[in-house]
Amino acid sequence: MQSSNSYDGREVVQMFGSAAAWLERDAAEINSLNVFPVPDGDTGTNMLLTMRAAVDEARRLPDGSASAAARALAHGALMGARGNSGVILSQIMRGLASSLDEQQSLEGRNLAVGLTQGASLAYEAVSHPVEGTILTVIREASAAAQGVSATNDLEAILEATVNEARASVARTPQLLSVLQEAGVVDAGGLGLFRILEGLLRYMRGQAVEELAPTVSAPLPVGVEAVGEHSFGYCTEFMVEGKDVSISRIRERMEEIGESVLVVGDGRSIRVHVHTHDPGAALSYVTSMGRLRQVKVQNMDDQHEEFIAAGRYAAPLALATVVVACGEGMKEVFTSVGATVIVSGGDTMNPSTEDLLRAVASAPSEQVIVLPNNANVLLAAEQACRLSAKRCEVVPTESMPQGMAALLAFNFDADIDENVAQMRGAMGAVRTVEVTTAVRSVGFHDLPVKVGQAIAFLDGELVAAADTLSEVTLKVLGGIDLGESEIVTIYYGADTTSADAGELAAALKEMSPHLEVEVVFGGQPHYQFIISVE
Repeated sequence: MQSSNSYDGREVVQMFGSAAAWLERDAAEINSLNVFPVPDGDTGTNMLLTMRAAVDEARRLPDGSASAAARALAHGALMGARGNSGVILSQIMRGLASSLDEQQSLEGRNLAVGLTQGASLAYEAVSHPVEGTILTVIREASAAAQGVSATNDLEAILEATVNEARASVARTPQLLSVLQEAGVVDAGGLGLFRILEGLLRYMRGQAVEELAPTVSAPLPVGVEAVGEHSFGYCTEFMVEGKDVSISRIRERMEEIGESVLVVGDGRSIRVHVHTHDPGAALSYVTSMGRLRQVKVQNMDDQHEEFIAAGRYAAPLALATVVVACGEGMKEVFTSVGATVIVSGGDTMNPSTEDLLRAVASAPSEQVIVLPNNANVLLAAEQACRLSAKRCEVVPTESMPQGMAALLAFNFDADIDENVAQMRGAMGAVRTVEVTTAVRSVGFHDLPVKVGQAIAFLDGELVAAADTLSEVTLKVLGGIDLGESEIVTIYYGADTTSADAGELAAALKEMSPHLEVEVVFGGQPHYQFIISVE
């Protein structure tokens, strides 16, 4: 370390590695700060994966200037950005990089200017900025930094930033009524505060275990190396039990793989690891509790599919990239003409780089992206900005919207006409999503008890009841179905076809004129996703 007021590139990388480690401590808490009582919180996970991508990129640099380190952090964050919070975080890092401008060391005034520029870039990245979110926290925290920037005292400036970020997070419920009703602060704002706090703790020499570098696992016995471009398996799962050891799981995962993420609360742990031996990961945790939501994807096959699509598929005038969650959903999108499918959705949003690679793999110089999730929208927009191709986003926020948009796709029309048609089609479908409440809450005068079935209509929580069927029929009964013709019920990974069939029969009895279809979606978290057209 050079001094308390000046940090070279190596120190800047270490600071952010420590900040990522400090964020990781609270990732599960941040995930739990959902406005709605649903089991798919992912803000903490998205911000942590974005920070990990930033730090991993910067660690590849030889010792160098603070400017080079900041540029690497910003690039890593942008490419690894997941979810809206991750994209916003990448813009904050971009602002910091722009403030250094070939300087060898980071000083206090650089930080103040960088945070201010980062706040401006973050607001620009969001089509409709909302106060009471991470945007408010970075704006107010950066203003506090500017207020003491004349001192050029890096620690004092960061201290003022952290203090204001803490206060700003506490004020978010006053600015956003949905937070106040849910009794939570903004998750993204809290994540940003933890990052800033981690930077300050590192600067003060306080205990922060630096984020461990990702490690390449030795190949297990019996597995042959397939060259430097072997990717292995992306392995994800939940383990539920009593007093499950997060530290033991993390230590073991780091021994057998890389890109390790382990977050949870001791009873429910989410694990993500890239490994050549997914069986070793799964067998290790089997004795600790119940495994759920297991997903193992061969990244070598995925990579080969991307390459094959880019090199060998017949060229198209216009291609589509579709984000989908659930094996059944992917099959349906493929069957109706999606060119490239990107795995992702709630709890595991694809990164900017994932989407950019998918766009590059599409056998066309013009591409339309369907994010199918509000929290994938910003990453999709960033991918299109970065692509050398003509790329447009149709802002679908649910898979039924994406399905309707894709069905309106016309290979004989140009990209502008298709975007207009697809936008119109997505607006003509209603989406109902049904799940189980993970906590008790009062929302818009709707009391919800933990364990109740709850339903969303076009993203808004509108009903709660004792059973999934009851709450679903309650929502559908509140829609004017007289003008509707088709209702499609996509049932999830933890739901049986018999349950879906019973719901379809009850709906048909309620509205005999409707054509009701039942399709396996395989989506996690939501027992039913329903399209009303």
